[in-house]
Amino acid sequence: LCAAKAAVAATDDQLAELAELGAAMSKAVADGEPVTYSELNHEVHARIREFSGQRTAVGLLERLNAQLVRHRFQLALRPGRAQQSLSEHLAMIEAISARDPQAAEAAVRAHLGSVIEALRD
Repeated sequence: LCAAKAAVAATDDQLAELAELGAAMSKAVADGEPVTYSELNHEVHARIREFSGQRTAVGLLERLNAQLVRHRFQLALRPGRAQQSLSEHLAMIEAISARDPQAAEAAVRAHLGSVIEALRD
């Protein structure tokens, strides 16, 4: 929901911020900095939620995320996970930047499915 709404509601400046975060994530992966990548990953999700303007959904997601902190770093340190996650995040950013709510929602669903699968492994 938040990604779809962000695709419609985000300003050009906010889209530029997402693009900058995507570039920083790419650099962190290229430089082999999983902790930096994890922090940027968290920031991308926070910005998407913020840009959506969906206060109720944002509150719910922030409460859930607070319970998942240990998993976030655990995944970031798993070999190869950052590279896979990066492509998923870039797809999310691309869809939101294209102002395509359906593609944004699909990209986030694919990403979350991948995270769930990685946590199960």
